[in-house]
Amino acid sequence: MPDKYNSWRSDLSKTEIINDKQFIEYTKNGYATTFTVTVVEPYKRWEFDMDNSNMKGHWIGIFTDKGNETQIDFTENVIPKKWFMKPFVKTYLKKQQKQFVLDLKKALE
Repeated sequence: MPDKYNSWRSDLSKTEIINDKQFIEYTKNGYATTFTVTVVEPYKRWEFDMDNSNMKGHWIGIFTDKGNETQIDFTENVIPKKWFMKPFVKTYLKKQQKQFVLDLKKALE
């Protein structure tokens, strides 16, 4: 999984699998975020808790079959750990989600 996942994620240098419920993503400059999987419904729903030195939160991904297409709905509830990060969190998360979707579309072409 890590090799294939990293091959289409343009923002990651590597993914480290800790166990069947936890993994760590590393950005290109080595910044680590730990993810703990909390819900898995294959091909429908994936949820996990996120934690790094700047924020903690919960992510929900819902995938709905629409014939030849898949509708995605990503929801993030994030709390910055540093007060001065609060104004930047929303913009940062939007940028990350946009890049994720662009990378995924490119991989599926």
